Amino acid sequence: MSTQNPTSTARALATVVVLCFGSLSAALMQSLVIPIQSELPQLLSTSASTASWVVTATLLGGGVAMPVSGRLADMYGRKPVLVVSAAILLLGSLVCAISSSVGFVLIGRVLQGVAMGYIPVAISMVREAAPAHMRNTAVAGVSATLGVGGALGLPLAAWIAQSYEWHLLFWVAAALAVAMLALTAAVVPHVAGPHHGRLDVVGAVGLAVGLVGLLVGVSKGNDWGWTSVQTVGMIALGVVVLLLWGWFELRQTDPLVDLRTTARRPVLLTNIAAVLIGFGMMAQSIVVPQLLQMPESVGGLGQTILMAGIWMAPGGLMMMLFTPVSSWMLTRLGARVTMAVGAAVLAGGYLVATLLMAAPWQLMLASCVICAGVGIGYAAMPTLILTNVPRSESAAGVGLNSLMRSMGTTIAGAVMAVVLTSNTVAVAPGVPEVPARGAFQLCFVIGAVAAAVGALIVLGIARERRSPAEPGPRVDREAVPA
Repeated sequence: MSTQNPTSTARALATVVVLCFGSLSAALMQSLVIPIQSELPQLLSTSASTASWVVTATLLGGGVAMPVSGRLADMYGRKPVLVVSAAILLLGSLVCAISSSVGFVLIGRVLQGVAMGYIPVAISMVREAAPAHMRNTAVAGVSATLGVGGALGLPLAAWIAQSYEWHLLFWVAAALAVAMLALTAAVVPHVAGPHHGRLDVVGAVGLAVGLVGLLVGVSKGNDWGWTSVQTVGMIALGVVVLLLWGWFELRQTDPLVDLRTTARRPVLLTNIAAVLIGFGMMAQSIVVPQLLQMPESVGGLGQTILMAGIWMAPGGLMMMLFTPVSSWMLTRLGARVTMAVGAAVLAGGYLVATLLMAAPWQLMLASCVICAGVGIGYAAMPTLILTNVPRSESAAGVGLNSLMRSMGTTIAGAVMAVVLTSNTVAVAPGVPEVPARGAFQLCFVIGAVAAAVGALIVLGIARERRSPAEPGPRVDREAVPA
C-alpha cells in the first residue's frame, strides 16, 4: 500500500492532468523533426547520412534514460526526477532553437530524448497518487500519451514546418517544456522514494553503451547495409556489452535493474509482448504516411506532408479517447485479458488496412482501429508490471517496459525499411524508385502477425488473483510468483 496520505479527488485529478500533459509534451519530441527530415542536410549544411542522426539521437537518448530515470525515481522520489526531466527538455529545445549547426542540434536532440524518461516515472506516479476509483483511468491516460504524442506531433510539426521557419519547431517545444516544468513543480506532490540505496553507476554506463550499440546498428542497418562492418560491429558490440552488463547486474546487491524480478514469468512475458506491440504501433506510423504521400501515378494517394499528418491525427486521438474504455476493461477483465484484446484489435486493424488502401479516408479508418488496439495494450502494460514488481522497483520496472516498447519501434523501423526498399517501382527516369503496393500490404501483414503473437504471449501470463483497480498491499519481491 502506498505510504502517501490520501489526497482529495480534485488534487489527484490535477496531478493526473499535469502528468498527462508532461508525458504528452515529452512524447511529441519523437516526431518533431520528421516533416523536415528530407530538408535537414540543406538546413544544417551537412550530408544526408549525418542529418539522419537528428532523428536517431532522440531515440537513443530516450532508450537510455527510461530505465535510469525509473531507478532514480525509486531512490529519490518521483517529483525530483520529473522536474529534472522537464528542465532537460527545456535545455535541449533551447539548444536546437538557437542553433543551425548539426553538432549542437544533435546535442539538443539527445537531451530531448533524455527528457522522455519523464513518461515511465509519470506512469508509476499516477498509480500511487490517484485514488482507487481513478487508478486505472489515470494509468491508461498517461500510458497512452507515449503513442498519442508521436501521432499528434506529426501534423503539428508539418503545419509549423510548412508555414514558418524551422527553428519555430523548437521554440514551441521550449514553450511546452516551460509549462511542463512549472506545472510539475507546482502541482505534483513530493513523496519520498520507496527504495533507499545507491545508484549503480557502472550498471547505468554499461546499459547505455549496450543499448546505443544495439539501437544504432538496428536503426542504421538499412542505410549502412545489413552485412556491413559498421552494422554487424555495432550490433555485436551492443549484444556483448549487454550480456556482460547482465552478468555484472546479477552480482550486485543493489543493481540498476533487478534481473531476477524481470525474469519472472509475468514481467518477462509482458516485456516481450511490449516489444511486439511497440512494433505494431510504429509499423503503421512508418507505412501509412509513405503510402499517403506517394504519387498517384504509382499507386499512392498523392497527399502533402501536412495532409498526411491530418489524416493520421484521428488515430492518435483514438488512443486517448479509448482511455475510459481501457479503464473499464482493466477493472472488469483484468490487465492480462485487456492487453491480449488490445493486441488482437491491433492485429485486426492491420488486416483491415490490407483491404482499405484506395483512399485517404480508408487508411484513416484502418489507422483508427490500429491505434485503438495500441491504446488498449499500452494501458494494460504498466498495470501488469506494477502488479508484479515490488513497490521499491515500480518506476524502474515501468522504465524497462517503456524501453521494450521503444525497442519494438526501432525494430519495426528497420524491418519496414527493408520491406519497402526491396520491392519498388520506377516513377520517372532519374527519379528515385518508390515502394510497390505489394510492399505496403506485406508490411501490414507483418504488423498483424507481430500483434497476434503478442496476444498469444500475453495469454501465457497467469490470471490475476484480484482486480488491478482494487486497493491492496504492494507485491513484495518474495511474494511474486516465479
